[in-house]
Amino acid sequence: MNTPSGSGEEVVSVLGRLVLLAGGQAPSRGNMPGAVADALRQAILDGALAPGAWLREAEVARELKVSRTPVRDAFRILAAEGLVNINANQGAVVSPMTSEDVIELYAMREVLEGLASRLAARRSARHCLEEFTVLIPEMKRAGEAGEIRELSRLNFHFHEIVREAAGNRYLDRSLSQIQNAARRFPDPTLGLPGRVKESIEEHVMLADAISRGDAAEAEKLAIGHMRHLSELRIEMLLRH
Repeated sequence: MNTPSGSGEEVVSVLGRLVLLAGGQAPSRGNMPGAVADALRQAILDGALAPGAWLREAEVARELKVSRTPVRDAFRILAAEGLVNINANQGAVVSPMTSEDVIELYAMREVLEGLASRLAARRSARHCLEEFTVLIPEMKRAGEAGEIRELSRLNFHFHEIVREAAGNRYLDRSLSQIQNAARRFPDPTLGLPGRVKESIEEHVMLADAISRGDAAEAEKLAIGHMRHLSELRIEMLLRH
């Protein structure tokens, strides 16, 4: 395991800003582990808790005003998702993201995004058309304004729409975890020269295929989109 890094004060500061909710309400005692896991997960995915950050069980419990038991259970939930590594000293370390993660993650994402796009085109073309009619203009506006982080967020929302439209619970569960892992990569590929325009074009073509109900074309385009993302990610890693 990598040595825990990051300022303890920074971690405590992040923890102090987290809010525990379950369905928009204060969680009940039985829902507390899930609420703690949700709060920590969001902070990890947003980059507030960086790879290598050490989450001490007692600190998390104190800052979130809960007992240590739901914190311990939350660490187990996040460890199962690959977001943290359990530390023997009653804590957890936010998992790093490596070149192996890029290769393994996108190998899986390529297959699952292709399947999701094929199923979405077959089952929910009209629903996707309605969603994309609103989303695509937002993506174009963000791209033209140079709002890279916002465009990245909208890109993930695009794939969430496709995932949910596929209507397969097992696929939804697996792809949700993979999409969450992809959110953890720093420096979105959208910062590469010409990538904003290229990314929007790729999403527009995929949206069109799904909305027309062309399952074969949708799957092909989704696979190509993910394969290209993988190549760009590896290219970015080689530059550093």
